Amino acid sequence: MRATYRVQVRPGFDLDATAGLAGYLADLGASHLYSAPLLAATPGSEHGYDVVEHVISPQLGGEPARLRLVAALREHGLGLVVDIVPNHMGVARPEANPAWWDVLRHGRAAAHAAWFDIDWSRPRILIPVLADAGAARDLRVVDGELCYHEHRYPLAPGTGGGTPWQVHDRQHYELVDWRRGNDELNYRRFFAIADLAGLRVEDPAVFDATHREVLRWVAAGEADGIRVDHPDGLADPGGYLRRLRDAAPGAWLVVEKILEAGEDLPAGWPVDGTTGYDSLREVCGLFVDPAGEAAFTALQARLVDGAGWATVARVQKRLATVRLFGAELHRLERLAPGAGAVLGELASALPVYRTYLPDGQSILDTAFAAVDVPAELRKRLSDPTDELAVRFQQLSGAVTAKGVEDTATYLWTRFVALNEVGGDPTGFGVDPADFHVAQAARDRDRPATMTTLSTHDTKRGEDVRARLAVLSEVPREWAAAVERWTALAPLPDPSLSHLLWQTVAGTWPIPRERLRAYLLKAAREADASTSWNDPDAAFEEALCATVDRVYDDPVVRSTVLGFAARITPFGWSNSLGQKLVQLTMPGVPDVYQGTELWDDSLVDPDNRRPVDFAARRALLARLDGGWLPPVDATGAAKLLVVSRCLRRRRDGPAFRGYRPVPATGPAAGHVVAFDRGGVVAVATRLPVGLAARGGWGDTALELPAGSWTDLLTGAPVGPRPAVGAILARYPVALLDNAS
Repeated sequence: MRATYRVQVRPGFDLDATAGLAGYLADLGASHLYSAPLLAATPGSEHGYDVVEHVISPQLGGEPARLRLVAALREHGLGLVVDIVPNHMGVARPEANPAWWDVLRHGRAAAHAAWFDIDWSRPRILIPVLADAGAARDLRVVDGELCYHEHRYPLAPGTGGGTPWQVHDRQHYELVDWRRGNDELNYRRFFAIADLAGLRVEDPAVFDATHREVLRWVAAGEADGIRVDHPDGLADPGGYLRRLRDAAPGAWLVVEKILEAGEDLPAGWPVDGTTGYDSLREVCGLFVDPAGEAAFTALQARLVDGAGWATVARVQKRLATVRLFGAELHRLERLAPGAGAVLGELASALPVYRTYLPDGQSILDTAFAAVDVPAELRKRLSDPTDELAVRFQQLSGAVTAKGVEDTATYLWTRFVALNEVGGDPTGFGVDPADFHVAQAARDRDRPATMTTLSTHDTKRGEDVRARLAVLSEVPREWAAAVERWTALAPLPDPSLSHLLWQTVAGTWPIPRERLRAYLLKAAREADASTSWNDPDAAFEEALCATVDRVYDDPVVRSTVLGFAARITPFGWSNSLGQKLVQLTMPGVPDVYQGTELWDDSLVDPDNRRPVDFAARRALLARLDGGWLPPVDATGAAKLLVVSRCLRRRRDGPAFRGYRPVPATGPAAGHVVAFDRGGVVAVATRLPVGLAARGGWGDTALELPAGSWTDLLTGAPVGPRPAVGAILARYPVALLDNAS
């Protein structure tokens, strides 16, 4: 496994369309296609994480198309990594999910009743779908099914007579007002999404039934790796992963596990690593200037005058627990009567997503120290065999995801380049020495873990973060610009206003419709001035009016243009630097679809937009014809970096080892370089400061002995070269030792 390329396979870009990329991906230098989930999902699903049946998706082309994809990949020397979803299934369309339909029809006696994590102490499965209390008038019985608008539900045998509501009352399920779901639902969900019902893959029979198809592909040599979605939701993640490893002993296995700074995977997990959010945090931080922190903190205080990150995160976790996870707390209370409030407080105090008992006991003890938990409850929560401890661990991850990822990061907007999945909003920059220590550890402990800069879940694209990193070098200029724009185009939510202007700076010239859609989503996620459940039409109209002023007010637009022009070239330098670092550091690098050129994407669905692969093929052909592109708006320079790094990983000796390459001289702090066993990556950091000091001067690189060539330019590099000479054309270099 040398490098993966992530493709969002979906009905609009199916298996045959993906097969058509095989030649391009091989030319780019990837060794494996890394696909979004391929199993049957809810009809129309654009992401595939709402699996309804564990067979190849007919919407994507079915089995014949899958085999054509495998053949195309093999023809071009590529392998396949598949994304799987063990935690839950999609139940928004019951008629599309045979297992869920069976449970709704037959209740606890259903053949598939053991599949789903249902609390059967409530006699009927609660389905929060009705618009209001008067929805009874909209129920109908049609062709032996109970229908509510476009929703269809099965009837239990012998229950078809009477009025629609009388028929409803005889079923194994109960349709209720959608607002009741968070507090009364009696099946485990994915986070707070009632349309995704939790599976019991800890049951070997359920594991076998839900993994049979993907494991068949692995056994046939048609899939080489597996990416496991959301292991935090499982009752026993370690046991599940051991079972999966036993079933696929030779597969590359990575888990979508978000690690907080300083956290590591449980030692007993038989996996190759994570999907790379930890590496994203390290790489992006390398290009953030820590000297800018004080100025950003002062600006935040002037604009927002609010609490610090730790307080905001904990408050939002507590609110998420109360607002979204009442049903889960009620289930815990049945296991520990009267303990709901303290368990909710404990979940909000946990400094990580979840523990994996007995791993993580010390972290749990830290939370115990912050919350007054009775001794008997502490004992039970520390016992991995106690159902209370199991369900609490499942809850805590969801609380963090909703309270922090989906709310606090939209509320606390001091410097949003750091507000990323797996990020640390208070970790203002990563020192190169610390970065080197982390990479040496990764090379030693998890050399086959995935690394990434962008995923389908990141809050903003890698090049947006790279341009925002420039702001950390010009904090006073930024503060002056923001305060002027805020006065010219005010918004009655200061935190969201700061997010708006950072988004404008990071993405300009973003089309108006995309910026509007993003800010509306951000505002509703923040759940302060408006929300998903209770949209505030007046505020949202004001928000859109402020966005429109960015485009329509000549003063605002001209100053935005001027500021974007000032920072964009430095953003490009950061983009090339972080991409080179990610593609050459220890681990297996992933390239998210389209990010081989500049990517100004924001959070989904913005980052799922179609990719112009024809344009990328054409640019790659020009590069292979000898063209050395300028660093400009085409992004061709980034494609050069990506293709040359990936090809060297694929075609040359395997990258091995990790050793920092020191620089000496006046600008040594602006270069980061490391040796991967005969390949040296060299990248510029903090380019504004470098320009202000007049460039590299006599800064030199202490290269190991050998005959070196820059694979980006083809230029030879002598011993102890001047950094300014190496980086004369591009702010990065990829040096190969040909001796």
